[in-house]
Amino acid sequence: MERKETPGNDHLLRVYDSILGLLSSEENPTPLVRLHRVVPFKHTQVYAKLEWYNPFGAVKDRVAANLVRDAEEKGLLGPGKHLVEPTSGNTGLGLAMIANTRGYTVRTPLSRKIPVEKRAVLRVFGCEVVELDDNLCPAPGAPEGAIALAKATAEREPGFHMLNQYENEANPDAHFRTTGPEVWRQTGGKVTHFFAGMGTCGTITGTGRYLKSRNKDVRVWGVHPAEGHDIPGVRSIRQLAQTKLFHPEEYDGMVEVHDEEAYRMAIRLNREESVMAGPSSALALCGALKKVEDAPGNVVVIIFPDNMFKYASSMMRHFPDMFPRDPEDAGAERGPSEDEQFLAQLLGHAANRHNTVEIDDVTRMLGSAERPVLVDVRAPEVFASAHVQGAVNVPLERLAERGTALPEDRKTPIVTVCNVGQMSVTGLMMLRALGYERVHSMNGGTVGWLQRGLPVERGG
Repeated sequence: MERKETPGNDHLLRVYDSILGLLSSEENPTPLVRLHRVVPFKHTQVYAKLEWYNPFGAVKDRVAANLVRDAEEKGLLGPGKHLVEPTSGNTGLGLAMIANTRGYTVRTPLSRKIPVEKRAVLRVFGCEVVELDDNLCPAPGAPEGAIALAKATAEREPGFHMLNQYENEANPDAHFRTTGPEVWRQTGGKVTHFFAGMGTCGTITGTGRYLKSRNKDVRVWGVHPAEGHDIPGVRSIRQLAQTKLFHPEEYDGMVEVHDEEAYRMAIRLNREESVMAGPSSALALCGALKKVEDAPGNVVVIIFPDNMFKYASSMMRHFPDMFPRDPEDAGAERGPSEDEQFLAQLLGHAANRHNTVEIDDVTRMLGSAERPVLVDVRAPEVFASAHVQGAVNVPLERLAERGTALPEDRKTPIVTVCNVGQMSVTGLMMLRALGYERVHSMNGGTVGWLQRGLPVERGG
């Protein structure tokens, strides 16, 4: 075997001058592992590329390293600089550790819906974590979301720089430089199909570009979750339109996978293949199994972004019967109480078509003779960042108070509004309890309103 070295690093002996020597490259690739038991093929070979073998545990380590390298070479980063980056977890984790080696600090605005394991580890790694009521994957159009907050921080606070993984070409370039060459070399140029889950789309775009530059016949497929998914790090079709690195014209196709399929495949991978795959890895495999035929010569490579350990809370949510309910039994984390379960069911039942309205319905209502009062139930500081034009702010905790902006006439039509249409359902129920007879909650919330380009206002 040819022995390739870089100064201070020996990949054959696995001896390194620093942790950064472990960063993946053509000479130091993450493993390809062939799958046998979960695939139905006789001839087609299916390989999982295990990205948790990157030094900080995920495929995003490649991106974090290349984003920092690119910014330093362009003079955008240097001594005394601070990084701010919105994240669904893994980019923040890799960026935090890269920053630790370079002397930068990192602030990460993110959604509270991200698994608690990732939020906890970000703090352990040294990040300043800012938790927000945002989508699972940050949305560029959300005025109160992680991306907007990061941009505002970079613009207004001295010393902060936003690398912006959602727009920065250094993201796909990381995969053109490393992931693509690794796959090509590891398969001896025999790869016929490449599958990756789509989040920022850096992986599929960069790797796909490299593989097609070597063989235009390599099929490149993107896998995405269904709307309303619960899989961190990947985006639905609607969400994908919000990343500038999404180039469907470069891919051979896209395939949708539902939560249940992905989570059940994650269980199978762990139990049948002993591959510690998380739900986003399983999502990509499910997509491949839907599209690849069994034929001699097919060599399929699938990106497995990270392992199961970051998703324990997600697995508990999707497979409650698998975990003991008693918190003293094996140290299990306490599940929701009966009251909490009842409340969740109540809210779920309330969010039906009789109680909710779509954004288009609201715009028509606003132009009618019986114009409704728009009641935004978010916190004042969130409301002030941007809200539907003409809305009044009455936070949930103040709905029952006298002297608010609520109409005296209980027959007045009201539409409750929040970020995405979840808190507003609670507001609907509270207003109904106060005697208001014609209350609806707006699906999609302020995020959906903004994405439609409808008028918003800023300030209190």
